[in-house]
This record gives sequence, C-alpha cells and structure tokens, in this order.
Amino acid sequence: MRIVYHAENIIDAQLAKDVLESESIPAFVSGAYLTGGVGQLPARDLITVMVPNMAVEQAQRILREAFPDRPPRAEWQARTVPA
Repeated sequence: MRIVYHAENIIDAQLAKDVLESESIPAFVSGAYLTGGVGQLPARDLITVMVPNMAVEQAQRILREAFPDRPPRAEWQARTVPA
C-alpha cells in the first residue's frame, strides 16, 4: 500500500476514497482515529488515503482530476508504507 493523498480531515479523506472506489481502485483511509488525539499529537498529516502499489499512478491522476482546486503538495508523492 502507498499513500496517495493527505487529507485535511476525515470527510476529505472519505471523499477521496469514494472517488477512487468509484473508479474500481481499492482505497483505505489511514489515521482516521488519530484525530481524537489532536492536542496531544501534531495536527498535521494525520489522515491519509492509501491504495495498492499497482494503482498509484492511476489513483494520483484521478485525484488530481477530482480535486483540481487543491494545490499540489510535495507530500502527495506516493510513499511506501512499511509493512
């Protein structure tokens, strides 16, 4: 699995996940439960959307098309998540 999207909040993450799944790309929201720790944890980059390695390029393209008003972020570059 690789991170393809850093969400602003859980709703943003779910929207991105739904867009990917509507294009038959399996997606997983990671960090959704960490928002309860805000105040204890840095409130940045807690929630991400992940896809299988083989779907990274297609997922990134779909997300750029789905969220054109969102400025590109360096962190959007897909990263491998340790197993």
